Amino acid sequence: MATILSPTSTAEVREILAWAVSGTVPLAVQGHGSRDSYGRPVAAQHKLVLERLAGIISYEPQELVLTAHAGTTMTEIEAALAAAGQMLAFEPPDPRFLFGAATAGTLGGCLSTNLSGPRRVKAGAARDHFVGFQAVSGRAEIFHAGGKVVKNVTGYDLPKLMAGAFGTLGVLTEVTIRVVPAPADRCTLATSGLTEEEAGRALSAALNSPYEVSGAAHLPAAVASRLASGLAGGDSGSLTLVRLEGFPRSVASRADSLGDLLAAAEGSPPWHAVPPAVADKAWLAVRDVWPLIGGEAGDDCLWRIVVPAAAGPGLAAAFGRAVGGRSFFDWGGGLVWLATAAAVTRDTAGDLRRAAQTLGGHAALVRAPADLRRTIPVFQPEPDGRAALSRRVKSGFDPAGVLNPGRMVEGA
Repeated sequence: MATILSPTSTAEVREILAWAVSGTVPLAVQGHGSRDSYGRPVAAQHKLVLERLAGIISYEPQELVLTAHAGTTMTEIEAALAAAGQMLAFEPPDPRFLFGAATAGTLGGCLSTNLSGPRRVKAGAARDHFVGFQAVSGRAEIFHAGGKVVKNVTGYDLPKLMAGAFGTLGVLTEVTIRVVPAPADRCTLATSGLTEEEAGRALSAALNSPYEVSGAAHLPAAVASRLASGLAGGDSGSLTLVRLEGFPRSVASRADSLGDLLAAAEGSPPWHAVPPAVADKAWLAVRDVWPLIGGEAGDDCLWRIVVPAAAGPGLAAAFGRAVGGRSFFDWGGGLVWLATAAAVTRDTAGDLRRAAQTLGGHAALVRAPADLRRTIPVFQPEPDGRAALSRRVKSGFDPAGVLNPGRMVEGA
């Protein structure tokens, strides 16, 4: 049974790491453990758990900046922002749906995995809003980077390095993020019956228009059928969604113009505005990927495939037919979610990764049984040169290899 080490301060984190480094003792680093199933299983008898290192340190709504301990729950963060009429721009997925977690997780875990939702097409990724931190490295040294403003970075932009590092380079203890005002109004336009390729063209036209789209997703019929009615006029076919946000008059004007643009395409079915409450549920489903989770017996693996938006619809259609999995795409085609059975995943992982790499993208196995995550790479294998650079970075921050060893790459 793992020993739980639960520090309450950065100084205590440093003491624990000093002990671990002195004996080369591997540590599994986590907040609430809500994202532990994302990545390879960590072989460690001791867990460094940050749930007691929690609480908002400072929040300045007028400056659009929040600083909190890394173990602060996302529930607390989102409640504080909502009370001030603000939000996290990158729309992070809820791990309770995506990973079957018991809680919504922590801010440190959210940034360490760098997952972003539908609004990424407009607002950028989690790393783009991560502006500063305090952490303890695998050398048992406390260090800081960034600050409370965006334009203060000189030299290496370490927040972007720590975002998506899965706790393998340092233990975040305090983080500073940029927040944004919540939109005063929103409108979702929807249509049904489009193929993946037709939807890709329509969403590309929307994203390349001047109307500031903040969400662009397509769900094939088998996936769309799991959502609430009222999205596409009661039609049981595929569902294509485009979201606009902002001030009410601006949203109304842009929605009218974008609707005209989309309807003008040859052979386009009609587009209509979805009731906000129904649309909100649909975007939560897209964000949290729940239409692909638990719907079919045996579909227990979930792939997250990032490719150029123009390539996503074709890849989703091709692999959906080839492996019999279910899929949908977000970001106008730039993000493809694909659910498959474990046996299929084991046989086709290499083909899928080669296809993503050929298109200039990458594929990550976001959800899978632990035995499968031990035997095939979870993340896209890096080319030799980049892999060597990654090893040098890991060695620089964690020379003894005590922080989440093997979480991202076997043996590192």
